[in-house]
Amino acid sequence: MLANLNDVLPKARKNKKGVGLFNTLNTEMARGVILAAEEKNCPVIVGTAEILLPFTPLEVIADMLLPMAERASVPVVVHFDHGLQRNECIRALQLGFSSIMYDCSTVPYDENRDRVREMTAIAHAYRATIEAELGHVGDNDGNEDPASFYTDPVQAREYSEYTGIDALAIAVGTAHGAYKLPPRLDFGRIREIASIIDTPLVLHGGSGLSDEDFRMAISEGISKVNIFTDINLAYAKAAKEELNIGHCSAAEMMQGLTGAVKEETEKKMTLFGW
Repeated sequence: MLANLNDVLPKARKNKKGVGLFNTLNTEMARGVILAAEEKNCPVIVGTAEILLPFTPLEVIADMLLPMAERASVPVVVHFDHGLQRNECIRALQLGFSSIMYDCSTVPYDENRDRVREMTAIAHAYRATIEAELGHVGDNDGNEDPASFYTDPVQAREYSEYTGIDALAIAVGTAHGAYKLPPRLDFGRIREIASIIDTPLVLHGGSGLSDEDFRMAISEGISKVNIFTDINLAYAKAAKEELNIGHCSAAEMMQGLTGAVKEETEKKMTLFGW
């Protein structure tokens, strides 16, 4: 069934569980993620990010995911992640996405909160939910110190109240992409922010964290965890294995590709408490 963040995150927060966002590029990935959610009988968030649109256009993702979500036996949120451009976020809403993230984390604070407040009103008019980011989760290129972009707890409370957002991504030591060095998460900061705001918290840059990192982050207050790299790599590894056993056509490879994504997704859902 098609859902939005408000249908799944408050319950997850109350029960100290995490709902995974798994970005998908094609039917095999989407099927693997949703099949895993149905197998685990848990809610899931699927979608794409603006950075992935050169590989699969937004309209194609919408046409693929929305009917799959509506037919699913569990709540499925269809989410546009890391929308950097206002028009792209609005286009996702027009296409029927039930949730968006408007990422203004790299602009000055006042501009960030004013842009997000406007977009919150637009998203809610579409009966969709909205996530935003305070602090900045950068790329894992070794050129940035994640601590220099950490989310300030007091500012997080003011930001959430002013914008009216439905979920807040916070910077606590993670980075996007595969990790070159083990990340060090500031669990105390997660706990402090969760204690002073009601808005569910989001952890970006989840692929590559240790099992204990996931468990601790969720126990301290994270309700949504973003995953792409891990299922993307599982898909690629499965493709190589399929070729190695002589499966050279799309029809021969599809089952193995879907199964690999499903297996990796189930592992994450188990870690998240389901």
